[in-house]
Formats: sequence, structure tokens, C-alpha cells
Amino acid sequence: MLKKILVANRGEIAVRVIRECQDNGIPAVAVYSEADRDSLHTLIADEAVCIGPGNPTESYLNMNNILQAALSTGCDGIHPGFGLLSENAKFADLCRENDIKFIGPDGDTISKMGDKSTARQMMMAAGVPVVPGSDGAAESTEEALRIAEEIGYPVLVKASAGGGGRGMRRADSSEELPEAMKQARMEAEAAFGDGTVYLEKLILNPRHIEVQVLADQQHHVIHLGERNCSIQRRNQKMLEEAPAFGLRSETRTKICQAAVLAAKCCDYEGAGTVEFVMDSQEHFYFIEMNTRIQVEHPVTEMVTGINIVGEQIRIASGIPLRYTQEDVQMKGHAMECRICCEDPLNNFSPCPGKVDFVHFPSGFGTRVESALYSGAVISPYYDSMVAKVITLGENRVETVRRMRRALGETVIEGPKTTQPLMQMILYNRKFLRGNYNTGFIGEELPELTSMVQTAGMLKE
Repeated sequence: MLKKILVANRGEIAVRVIRECQDNGIPAVAVYSEADRDSLHTLIADEAVCIGPGNPTESYLNMNNILQAALSTGCDGIHPGFGLLSENAKFADLCRENDIKFIGPDGDTISKMGDKSTARQMMMAAGVPVVPGSDGAAESTEEALRIAEEIGYPVLVKASAGGGGRGMRRADSSEELPEAMKQARMEAEAAFGDGTVYLEKLILNPRHIEVQVLADQQHHVIHLGERNCSIQRRNQKMLEEAPAFGLRSETRTKICQAAVLAAKCCDYEGAGTVEFVMDSQEHFYFIEMNTRIQVEHPVTEMVTGINIVGEQIRIASGIPLRYTQEDVQMKGHAMECRICCEDPLNNFSPCPGKVDFVHFPSGFGTRVESALYSGAVISPYYDSMVAKVITLGENRVETVRRMRRALGETVIEGPKTTQPLMQMILYNRKFLRGNYNTGFIGEELPELTSMVQTAGMLKE
């Protein structure tokens, strides 16, 4: 096993990884910005090193400072968590050059799968279904117009190096496409330093289905089933569940097999997620592979009983997978609700500030991942997600009921949060029937926010 691990992240995922290291008898080193000096991940780690000011570009994205922290504390491994440097090929390569194990795939794999047009070409070669579109980057507006005419409108212009909905523009006609290309390129260049874009047919209001995979250094690859992540606002996930409710068994088998093919074709190592869009006839298409741990990994852990973060550390240590595909058994139904410090009645504006009091739920089949504590301060510098509430039941009905109870027990006093909105989703008829897609929030938000206002659940 690795002897000492630096956790190059913050918030709940840093807390999760630090606890996992300590459970395995591995000393964990936290890094923190000046704004996070009193954050939970800093307080529970075996050691903690300040790496810069609150601005993430000067701290959590400062590769040199993080590497120096790892070297000065004698770490032989770095866990990047999610976001920040977790999918940065240069950082993975720098770790290798300094004889530090990056807990994840190598830089070459991250580069290939992080470039959406390159990944698309690899999937096509491997026989994984992809959304109709350009074979690679769309080099010019003229080329994009020709491709769009072939595949039909509406189309999406997408950044090759993109993610999180950035560098993405919709075009419903040839008149709209040139401006969509221009805007996507500008946003991609500003966000990722790479203005390359490609074209895809827009699958209107699909389901967003993703498959968790694990792959060791000995080239064994398994999947841990699928998740439905279709409750989204502006391409940001809000609620996830596993398994995907109502999926035909043959579709489930095919999509999971496709995910394993995707991991094998890029010689993957570690925990990864292969993401697909699925239409109403259950035709599915590859959209991207996330080469890191996902925010929503707990729902898969709950239904499989497999500790994904623990497996990441074992794999990075060179230990073969201890599970075959036949060993992986799904049991029950799990759901995760993300709670963000945002005001859902004011266009989801961020609500940083001091948390006066926190109480999280417990009980059978209930799990919470958070870095909050009474007196903690929510910084304006970072992502607004502050907690994830996860429940497990024997079936989806029991899971929903347990989540209603768990969110009802959750108390976060101080900043406004999306907790009341998440509670209302759990009573929505379309959601309860499992009949929802990525258009759910756009269609149901007015009614949901009206329910929150009527119930008086959001404090002024």
C-alpha cells in the first residue's frame, strides 16, 4: 500500500478521502488555502499544509505548491478528489516525474479522454455508440454547417476540452450556428485555454445515464452498474439514483458492457465514469468519460457494498482488483440529494456566510457526506455544494420515503440552501413515477419553487 497520501482537494471529498486513508492506517496530509484554515478537512488530517490565498488559482490549482507540500511531508501518493486538478494531465505527469503516485489514470489517458473529440473517435473505433456528429473537431463554420445539414437540427456545439456545461451552445438552424460556434469557442478558450469545438446532434430531453467502472494495473476492468443523473439544472446534477429506475434489463446489460469497452480501449486505471445520453426508446450514446471519482459515487457504493475510494487507493498501490464481474451484485435502491448554499427563489444565487448550526440525519440506510459543522464558514471562492444526503432502501419507494425523512431531519441554519427544493422534488408525481429526463427541472421548477414558497420552507 501507499505509505502516505496528500489529498489535493477540499470540502466533503477531501474529508471522505482523508477518512479512507486513516481507515487503512495511511497518514493523510491536507492542503488548504488561507480561506480554509479552519475547514473540517484541515482539522481532521494527520498533517495540514497551507498552499496559498483563498483564490483557487493561487492555492488548490497551484501545482507547484501542492507538489512541494507532498514532497516536504514525504508523501508517495496524491489523491486529487474531483474538480480542481483531478482531470489535469499536466499535474498527473508532474506527479510521476516527482516519483509520486497520482491516484487515477496517467496523463496520456486523461488527455485523450478529456479531449471530447478525441474520445469520440476512440469510442467509434471501439464500437461504443456515439451521438451522430462530427468525427473530430469542427475546424470551420463552413464544415460545421455541412455536418449540421447531414445530421439535422437542433445541434450542440461543444468544447473539446469542456465540462460542466461550459463551452456548449445550441443551434436550431443554419442562421444560429455561426454565432453558436463563435460563442462556444470564446467560452471554451476562456474556461479551458482551448477553443477547439465539435458538433453533435442534440438529443432532446434525454436521460443522463452513467456507468461506474474500476480498472486495475493488471488490465482487469469491471463495472459497478449504472446511475440515473437526469435531475439537472444548467447541466449541473442535483439528484442521482442507482440503479436507473425502469431500465429494461437488456439495455442495462448493453450500456454496462459499452462502459467496460470504453475503459479498455483507453487502457484505463482507477475509478472512472462513462456517461451516456439515452432517448425515449432506450437508444444510448457515449458523451464523455470522467477520469476521476464522481460526486455521486456514494449511491453506487450503497447498492454494491463496494468501497470505491478504498479501491482507488488499492489500485494505485498496484494491488489487483479483488472483485470479478460476477462478484458485483446490486442490492436495493440508493438516492443522493445534493445540498447547495444557493437561494432557489432568487435564481439560485450563491449564499456564502457563516453556518450558525448544523444537524444531519442518521438512521438505518442513511448516510451524509459533508464538511459542514456549526460555526463553519461557507467561502465565496468555491463550489456552493455543502452536503450530500444519501439513502438506501430495499426498493425505490422505500428509498424515497427514507430521503423525505432524512431531509426533514437536516438542519442548516445561517445561509439559504437548496434543501427545501430537494424536498419538494421528492413529492413531484413525475419524479415519483420515475418518468423524468434532463428537461425535468426546466419544466417543473416553477411549480417546485411555488411549493417551497407556499410551505414557507425558505427562511428570509
